[in-house]
Amino acid sequence: MTDESWMELALSEAAKGVGKTAPNPPVGAVVVKHDVLLGCGWHHAAGRPHAEREALADAVETHGAEAVRGATLYITLEPCSTQGRTPPCTQGIIDAGIARVVYACVDRNPDHAGRADEILTRAGIEVVTGVCRDDAQRLLRPFFKVRETGLPWVIWKSAMSLDGRLTRPPGEGQWLTGEAARADVQKLRSSVDAVLTSGETVRRDHPALTIRVPELLEGRLQPWRIVFTDAPDSLPKEAPLFCDAWSDRTLVRSGRDLAGSLRALAREQGVLTAMTEAGGVFSAALFEAGLIDEVVIYYAPLLCGGPVPALAGNGLPQSLRLGETQYIQLGDDIRFRGVVL
Repeated sequence: MTDESWMELALSEAAKGVGKTAPNPPVGAVVVKHDVLLGCGWHHAAGRPHAEREALADAVETHGAEAVRGATLYITLEPCSTQGRTPPCTQGIIDAGIARVVYACVDRNPDHAGRADEILTRAGIEVVTGVCRDDAQRLLRPFFKVRETGLPWVIWKSAMSLDGRLTRPPGEGQWLTGEAARADVQKLRSSVDAVLTSGETVRRDHPALTIRVPELLEGRLQPWRIVFTDAPDSLPKEAPLFCDAWSDRTLVRSGRDLAGSLRALAREQGVLTAMTEAGGVFSAALFEAGLIDEVVIYYAPLLCGGPVPALAGNGLPQSLRLGETQYIQLGDDIRFRGVVL
């Protein structure tokens, strides 16, 4: 097993925290000695122990404190070195007698960035950085974006026909995609902290925008549901967002300053990642404001025509090119995913 192999295991631990840790980042860690895995851990939620301490606790519980001394700790993010809601992880690493620390990428929090190296090296611990850096940064980019810009990572999610329409002809039912694609949407929704929609979508469709699979809700709350409208008095009070068991997770915001509202969402609700579930006009407004970071489209093998395009508005000043593109078949449907370059 190489450093890269063990870090890949740490990254798989970190992925368990996606959608659960905000405003903290999802981080994973593993403890290894003589090529034997002693313990694993991931950060479960803000205020809970960080991944390093979870992995060390698992190793001590399973193998004893003496076995952990002299081990290597693999972490997907530079360990914190300041007192917050939890103690600094650098001190926990020193106290455990870890001999070597390998982490994937530097924390962009200026309170932490680069400090761990100095603290750990001074304590006689070997430090290696940059292992699987790109993979870790992809997992952490919502956290980094909030740190650097104040804005959350925003995913435009849409389901459409092959001709780019959001609705089927009258009388054919509401669903464009099949069960496999709709189940995948539930997984996607469970990976975000907030769902963004428009007043028009709430008035027309009465969506719930909740995670409906119990297993996907374990260890997390329902996502925030944010309704953007300039006519809040016209919103239907009987809509599920306002009267279900999670109505306290619904917020109404003005659509006149989308960037300002998103910054407030990151600052006040701790949102790292948000997903849109709305019509073409609101979606276009987010694109035109330069607020979309990632695109997830579920294409159904249908041609529907009609007046409801998935992306309306006034048009973009220039075409947006997407990278890191993926195509996955889900039943008869195709899921496309890409990052705005």
